[in-house]
Amino acid sequence: MKKWSVNSWRNYEAKHLPEYPDVKKLEKTEDQLRSYPPLVFAGEARDLKRNLAKVSEGKAFLLQGGDCAESFDDFNADYIRDTFKVLLQMSVTLTAAGNCPVVKVGRMAGQFAKPRSAPKEEIDGVELDSYKGDIINDMDFTEDARVPDPDRMIKAYTQSAATLNLLRAFAKGGFSDLNKVHQWNMGFVDESPQGKKFRELANKISDTLSFMEAIGISSRNTKRLRSVDFFTSHEALLLPYEECLTRLDSTSGEVYDTSAHMVWIGDRTRQPDGAHVEFCRGIKNPIGIKCGPSLDPEELKKLLDILNPENEAGKITLICRFGSETINEKLPKLIQPFLNSDHNLVWSCDPMHGNTMKANSGFKTRPFESVLKEVETFFDIHHQMGTYPGGVHLEMTGQNVTECIGGAQAIKDEDLSARYHTHCDPRLNANQALELAFLISDKLRESQEPHNSKITIAK
Repeated sequence: MKKWSVNSWRNYEAKHLPEYPDVKKLEKTEDQLRSYPPLVFAGEARDLKRNLAKVSEGKAFLLQGGDCAESFDDFNADYIRDTFKVLLQMSVTLTAAGNCPVVKVGRMAGQFAKPRSAPKEEIDGVELDSYKGDIINDMDFTEDARVPDPDRMIKAYTQSAATLNLLRAFAKGGFSDLNKVHQWNMGFVDESPQGKKFRELANKISDTLSFMEAIGISSRNTKRLRSVDFFTSHEALLLPYEECLTRLDSTSGEVYDTSAHMVWIGDRTRQPDGAHVEFCRGIKNPIGIKCGPSLDPEELKKLLDILNPENEAGKITLICRFGSETINEKLPKLIQPFLNSDHNLVWSCDPMHGNTMKANSGFKTRPFESVLKEVETFFDIHHQMGTYPGGVHLEMTGQNVTECIGGAQAIKDEDLSARYHTHCDPRLNANQALELAFLISDKLRESQEPHNSKITIAK
């Protein structure tokens, strides 16, 4: 392989990158970003990698979730807090079911760029560039709004920094104290079946904490009871932005992308000879690979050789996104070559992207039943093959939106217009996300038998 550098990706074909009309403005923005402080620290990324190594050994579970695409307009403390709350609720639910640590990773503080299936969008005979995320252009359907603007990278950095600051405060400042578990239930969720079920779980946790306090163990003297580790992630799509935030860690001499603790390569940009893979092969962060129906097992092997030649545990998470009707055919073929191999892998399920459809009302949506079916099938296949279903990757929000049909709320096609707020793809709302967590819990209980640290054929 050729020698890697932070900008060697520029010598490769880069799919889904915008063409900035003002090159000098782009260069000025890049210089400005290079002078900015890192958003995350290398030591934090190493901590996440160690936690993901436990997932690959079957000793922890990965919960990764957040917005499809963050926006500049929907940015406030309540919005961040509510998504964090739901992830805490889901985490507690999964921990109680699986009796193992849950690694919490948000699609937050950087998930601003989105690849699109078509480069152009047409409305009423007018054709413009597609909206590619707030870090690139604006959602408004006007010619000026759709022109890629480098200054948006500066705004994305600033918003990411503010989001990270608040997330760190929530994670370490007392908000995550298990004694406050009842306070994580939001008003509109509280009276739902999921809210009541969570309240029952919270009561059990409170009883346990009361017993522990009686014997001298409390959140006042035990850090793990009053704080959580929370990490951030996003798709490493806009490579100029990622390059500018990639730094040499002085403590280890290694290179990290400091825009997030973990980044992933999308299903549309995972070409082994492409720019995105070239960039990611040189950074030490944990890397996700989106695995869609078109991914051939031999190509996946090639990607692993490029991205993780030393087979480092916790380095690679395979985020499988097939669709509920396709996963039964595609996932076993992807797993099979790694049976009895020594590859350290985290297998995670993205049940969102393969289940997108257009409702009769014209809204893009995802049926909750299809999301659930893909998760259940993901677990069943891994159990049958003797491998470990290590995580889920969800597009979700803490808001009371109506974007995905179905679930206990029984959201129908005609309900979608009530609160359809996404800037890109439909998300699970807080009720649906918590409902899914309880359903995943049932599957986790089936995973309680010990798993070997390496993938083996089931007997």
